[in-house]
Amino acid sequence: MKIKKILLTGVAVLALTSCNDYLNVDAPSKYTTDFVYSQKSEIERGLNGVYAQALVGDLYGNAYQKTFILNSDVDMAISSQSAHQHATYQRLDCDDEGSDILKFWKAAYRLIEYANIFIKSAESSPIYYTTDDDGNTTTKPDAEILQWVGEAKCLRAMVYHDLVVMFGDVPFSFEPTEERGASTMLPVIDREEIQKAIIADLQQAALGMSSTSSTTVERCSKEFAQALIARIALTAGGYSLRPDKSNPRAYGTMQRPSDYQSFYRTALAYADSVIKAGTHSLNQAYQDVFVNECNYQIINNDDPIFEIPFAKESTGNTGYNQGPTYSDYEGATVGVWGKCDGGTRLNAFYRFLFREDDMRREFVNGLWYYSYFTNSEGNLADSVYIRNDYTVHNNKWSKLWTNAGSALGNTTTGSTGINYPYMRYADVLLMYAEAANELNNGPTQEAANCLAEVHNRAFPDGDGSYLTDVQATKETFQKAVMDERKWEFAGENMRWRDLVRTNTYGEELVYSFLRYYSAGMQNVGSMTGYEDAINEHDGYTNGDGYIDNLPSRVYYHTYNIDEANAYALRMYRSQLYGYKVDDSGNVTQKYPNQSMQSLRIYNAYKPMPSPITSAITRGGFKAKSWLSADFYKWGNESSGLPVDQCKYSFYGYIRCDDGGNLWIIRDGVLSQFSGIPAASELPPVRYILPYPGTVIQRSSGEYKNYYGY
Repeated sequence: MKIKKILLTGVAVLALTSCNDYLNVDAPSKYTTDFVYSQKSEIERGLNGVYAQALVGDLYGNAYQKTFILNSDVDMAISSQSAHQHATYQRLDCDDEGSDILKFWKAAYRLIEYANIFIKSAESSPIYYTTDDDGNTTTKPDAEILQWVGEAKCLRAMVYHDLVVMFGDVPFSFEPTEERGASTMLPVIDREEIQKAIIADLQQAALGMSSTSSTTVERCSKEFAQALIARIALTAGGYSLRPDKSNPRAYGTMQRPSDYQSFYRTALAYADSVIKAGTHSLNQAYQDVFVNECNYQIINNDDPIFEIPFAKESTGNTGYNQGPTYSDYEGATVGVWGKCDGGTRLNAFYRFLFREDDMRREFVNGLWYYSYFTNSEGNLADSVYIRNDYTVHNNKWSKLWTNAGSALGNTTTGSTGINYPYMRYADVLLMYAEAANELNNGPTQEAANCLAEVHNRAFPDGDGSYLTDVQATKETFQKAVMDERKWEFAGENMRWRDLVRTNTYGEELVYSFLRYYSAGMQNVGSMTGYEDAINEHDGYTNGDGYIDNLPSRVYYHTYNIDEANAYALRMYRSQLYGYKVDDSGNVTQKYPNQSMQSLRIYNAYKPMPSPITSAITRGGFKAKSWLSADFYKWGNESSGLPVDQCKYSFYGYIRCDDGGNLWIIRDGVLSQFSGIPAASELPPVRYILPYPGTVIQRSSGEYKNYYGY
């Protein structure tokens, strides 16, 4: 049964009761363990109810994809607020009154409760075990039910993992509320114990689960269970922010387990199991992975291992949050796709951090958007415009990439039903490479092969010297793996997490802030003195760093896509935004929407003079004057400082005040920032979220916030 056909009422076959558990502070109805499954159809409907809890907007339908992707050198949400706010999570400045925290918390524990009850009920069912020819119950579980129980365990582990990453030590139990007593306070458990428990649970579950070769990536499979074990183990073996319980006002310290290598060995073993299963590959072009998701195509033997299975016009904001903005007029758009918010964005400097010829750069970094206008006939029409903003669009997913025949309609907004890839094979390959490098004190051949497999998909012409050079030492290979993850997983809630577990988040936040700050200062005619350090950090060693030579004027013009125009594509293949074409005119990367206008952007990545207008008339391009837009106009002439968006978007860690002073925050105290400290001297980043205030109140003092909250 296809998961997209889940009915939210699927759990109605189970008895309902009121819940006074502190975790569900609004006491939603839930089913109980008293119900006895007597048919497989009842068990399957119960499992559908568990899946349904994952799809809600407060969890994976929206919050995971947008609200709780924290700012970094990849993902970015801009803020111009010069004071603390309750809910500015992305800039690492919030408190326990932020409503989104409570919503996420409640949704997460609601899923856990559904999973706990389902697993308990299914394993207690008289049909859980098979019978022999004489009708006697055996000790062998029914294979189909075992698979369903495994799926519920995967969803439960997935949510617990994300809770631990976001909140640190959290309340934990595999027992339903009724089993432990509704009035019993669920204890807060150390994150390492939780990680060990869910790893062990998944190890057992994976033994009885089906492969994606016989199921679908919209369901949890053996490969997903194994890949999730690897992710949890790699996280557990990395650094995390630990509280100072003797001083709750302190932000804490970054620590990793003393036996962290044991977690790396687990990560390596289970990533290896997925690789050796041979059920997944990277045969699709990078762009096609996401465009296929936007077109509701399920590919079971390629990159996606588990996609969160949203349903059209019901759940999920994938492709509404991401991709180009598409404005509507009085509730409708001119095209058939409907409004696109486009608010989940990327750092403005992200595109400068790629290697040349990386096809991911051209596809992911979106520098255009759509809006309506009134044409000469007085009718509404839409057109494409350049995005000269503090961020760029993340073009991995968009409703606009959906074929017109499958589009949701011109009055739709969210609830796109586009799946979101929670686990991909590229992640497994890079987890293997990282773990092997750590355990071997340098890259093994297998680790190098895994890195190359991911890297080469983005470089069809090869990048051999780079892949050879990065194998020189453990450190160079680790950096290469982290860089690859940076280029590969934009918008997948990965980057800040990777930086946390490698204890490099503070360093990257400093340089991310300085890029914005330096661009703003240059706009008012001042150098900051940090430009050389930025260039060195970003790998520019010959004085040609982009931060000194930002393309402040970018030239572009609109055009209608014509794939048959091979000559024009060949002529401008290095400049035509969204295309990669070989010398024979074969298109190997194309703009996903073949119906709407696009922009040809001439110099998005380096300063160049204005193109010769007559050159674009050859090969079939319509003769049209080039337009230009001014980028990085981020200076305030009256103050001589960058605008507030550059000063305050990393507010909770590093910022600039109205007097031009730079400050870094250590345990809630502003410290003067007059030079870039060594990475080891930077304060920890308070990425950990506080327990919601309501939860603390309901706990009658049992729970307490640390980390300065």
